[in-house]
Amino acid sequence: MQISVNGKAHEVQAATLATLLAELDYGDATVATALNQAFVRATDRKTTALKDGDAVEILVPRQGG
Repeated sequence: MQISVNGKAHEVQAATLATLLAELDYGDATVATALNQAFVRATDRKTTALKDGDAVEILVPRQGG
């Protein structure tokens, strides 16, 4: 299916947000996620289904100041 991840088109096999993170090699990284501009909690990622045309944002926190 074709989705947008952080503004870039991706062809993916993932059916859920959790499997998308694994497919994109985020593994156990601490990230924030949004689907179609709505925040998705880490505990909800396994049950958050993806569909063709969705827009996903994956944000990795940074340290510094």
